[in-house]
Amino acid sequence: MTGKVWLVGAGPGDVGLFTLKGKRVLEEAQVVVYDSLVGDGVLAMIPKSARLINVGKRAGHHLMKQEMINQVLLEEAQKGYRVVRLKGGDPFLFGRGGEELELLCEHGIPYEVVPGVTSCIAVPAYNGIPVTHRDYCSSVHVITGHKKAGQSYNIDFEALVRTKGTLVFLMGVTALEDICNNLMAAGMDPSVPAAILQQGTTAGQKRIVATVGTLKEEVDRQGILTPAIIVVGGVCEVADKFAWYEKLPLAGCKVVVTRPKELISRMAMQLRRQGAEVLELPGIALSPVEDLTQVENCLEKLETYQWIAFTSPSGVKIFFELLKKSGKDLRALGNIKIAAIGKGTKKELEERGLYPDLLPEIFDGASLGRKMAEVCEENAHILIPRAAIGNKEIIQELSVRKDLVIDDVATYDTRYETQDLIDEAGAFERGEIDYAVFTSASTVRGFVNALPKLDYSLVKAVCIGKQTCGEAKKYGMKTYTAREASIDSLVELVIELAGQEKK
Repeated sequence: MTGKVWLVGAGPGDVGLFTLKGKRVLEEAQVVVYDSLVGDGVLAMIPKSARLINVGKRAGHHLMKQEMINQVLLEEAQKGYRVVRLKGGDPFLFGRGGEELELLCEHGIPYEVVPGVTSCIAVPAYNGIPVTHRDYCSSVHVITGHKKAGQSYNIDFEALVRTKGTLVFLMGVTALEDICNNLMAAGMDPSVPAAILQQGTTAGQKRIVATVGTLKEEVDRQGILTPAIIVVGGVCEVADKFAWYEKLPLAGCKVVVTRPKELISRMAMQLRRQGAEVLELPGIALSPVEDLTQVENCLEKLETYQWIAFTSPSGVKIFFELLKKSGKDLRALGNIKIAAIGKGTKKELEERGLYPDLLPEIFDGASLGRKMAEVCEENAHILIPRAAIGNKEIIQELSVRKDLVIDDVATYDTRYETQDLIDEAGAFERGEIDYAVFTSASTVRGFVNALPKLDYSLVKAVCIGKQTCGEAKKYGMKTYTAREASIDSLVELVIELAGQEKK
């Protein structure tokens, strides 16, 4: 059986710029052939079931030559696999996508091309530079700035100057001086505005605006990292006026979120809205317990309970999955009252049309247990469906009421997750990650399990509550605790910390 190849553009770095079609195709991939310019956020979306082939393409450094990449795509497709060739930016804009299709065409391999948001448009936009503006220009030209060592450019610089349009040079950082000198030699006024834009759309974004005559000098003075693009033209002078990204509260911050995968999206979305680059790397995964005997017994006698207490959003999600599996629906809850530990759990219940009868003022197990002990009817029968490794605080507080009958039932197990795709430890060691956000003690343990050799003193741990904070402190992390145990409060704390560091 013949497989199929998709050439997928991953965009310039911000995972929010990855297309919906690209995401769908990637989720169905069996083999992913990726290069070094794909953003960490997109890499984190690759399914665990996919086999990974790193070709490491970057200017001046290739783990695999282009001819070998072409051959790999052919061979994997011939084995019958769904192959995604994941490329930074757009596959047909200096991405050598056309070359990769040639061999597939020769052998009759089916393929599709999924365009990506290209850095030559997106990166200037994130820096307040419109590549076209009728007050400045009526055209934009994209040029590769890369050339082989010792060779001159095969570019008609005089023609470029005559266009009077915006010029965008990709992969030209090492040749910046040559590019500027060639433009001036071709008749460009040295006073024409020019900019170099580093790692655009990511937390590493940086902008240097000068002129064609002074840009090299400014780069030498201020420093620049790759990847970066060069923009030449009058539109560069509006960069400071139109700049918007750096005005966001979390612009320049890279945050690791460690929640279980199915719970990450809301927190990640809130952080991204504030400008953060979010790396979703779940430290734990949740699944229903293997032995469901106790759970099934409780579901069979639901009508005997006066209260159900949910201690996490995951507890809600898995309980109702198991309820559905047993052939029952919401009507089985009858007149049972519901207690929720906090806002996240409350929200998960509300999405199912249920509104908690009880929510403690402080969102932790002890407070929930204390509050329930105060309000529960005499001889009340209470069901607590939760994690097998749940802490005992709620049980301890409820135990002051000797008349209460408590069924503390494990509905889901927690297992640690690891990944080898992204060098998370190296990113902490290089100072590239500003904060790690933890929503439970188990997410801290999962993080530590995934990075056993990391110097944890390098980690700024933003924690949802005192237990989570205590777990992070055990490993020497620098800890910060949210005012209340909620996602909103965690995000507010990250914004507060980032603001303090920017002062």
